[in-house]
Amino acid sequence: MSTFAKGLEGVIAAETNMSWIDGVNGVLEYVGINIDALAQNSTFEETVYLLWNKKLPTRSELDAFTKELRDHYSIPSEIKDRIKAIPATAEPMHVLRSLISELAFYDSNPNDNDVESARKKSINILGQAPALVAAYDRARRGLDVVEPDTELSFSQNFLYMLNGEKPTDTMARAFDICMITHADHGLNNSTFASRVVISTLSDVYSALTAAVGSLRGPLHGGANEGVMKMLNEIDSIDAVEDYVMTKLKNKDRIMGFGHRVYKAKDPRANELQKLAEQLAKDTGNEALFEKSHRIEEIMAREVGAKGIYPNVDFYSATTYHCIGLKLDLFTPMFAMSRLGGWSGHVIEQLGDNRLFRPKAEFVGEHNVPYVPIDER
Repeated sequence: MSTFAKGLEGVIAAETNMSWIDGVNGVLEYVGINIDALAQNSTFEETVYLLWNKKLPTRSELDAFTKELRDHYSIPSEIKDRIKAIPATAEPMHVLRSLISELAFYDSNPNDNDVESARKKSINILGQAPALVAAYDRARRGLDVVEPDTELSFSQNFLYMLNGEKPTDTMARAFDICMITHADHGLNNSTFASRVVISTLSDVYSALTAAVGSLRGPLHGGANEGVMKMLNEIDSIDAVEDYVMTKLKNKDRIMGFGHRVYKAKDPRANELQKLAEQLAKDTGNEALFEKSHRIEEIMAREVGAKGIYPNVDFYSATTYHCIGLKLDLFTPMFAMSRLGGWSGHVIEQLGDNRLFRPKAEFVGEHNVPYVPIDER
């Protein structure tokens, strides 16, 4: 017997060893390790290694993985020329989606999809994604493209390529924690998209391109932009109460609150909240953080009993703003991080593949007569 679950809610469609979520108690683990422990102690490179290999690396393994990733920081010269021709009005998520697809042009064997080939292609895409985003942002601002620095970490290098100067340790660490906390999150929509595509034995570029397209939606990764827009609409800390209460009265959504899975505070928001507060102090954005914190207090008072709490987007928006990122770069940051998780799922899917082929419940009419066109 088949059962219908709208949006596939509650349907188990894949097995994974990568991340585990306890939505009731607000717990997220990567390969059994609590996300707080990783955010406090790990790096993005180590976290990706953990997700792909299902174990923490030794020092020599991490050094080798880091070197391999840095060896793929540079993008083809043809892609650089292509970026300069992209309209400055293009959305960065559209640009990232299209350019990840174009990277396949410069792969001598783009369709190889055995596990080892998928891993190599994944590290190539993950390594080059920061350069794609940074190069486009600088090009649209009329600035020269900054070449990557292989002496820098993933996070340091991105901020360097974006701004033309090396970031402070605080900025780099804050960005790295954002990358860690966004890297994987079960069989979410974009991850499912990547697994569906690779299950056809397509190619890694197609699978990750599909995932980026899914993440762009405002009901998925695009939500963090909505949080920043909301904060900008509120003039001051004194205006927060009226703003939130009016939204609730009108049954409008408060961006950054609620989650399909969590019925407690999103565990990824805990470390991001600490980061946002410290960065706000360091960058003179205390008022922004105070508005965020006041919104959380009001929401806890009004709807906390309903299980509506801050999600990962709520404080990541403040963090990205304090780092100096433009609003339309928020979701590409999510995508850059999630490339680590998507790739792990692609590799995992190829290791024990079965084509996804769910059913659809037909709700239309039967035996409808065909009417010739002159009689309609």
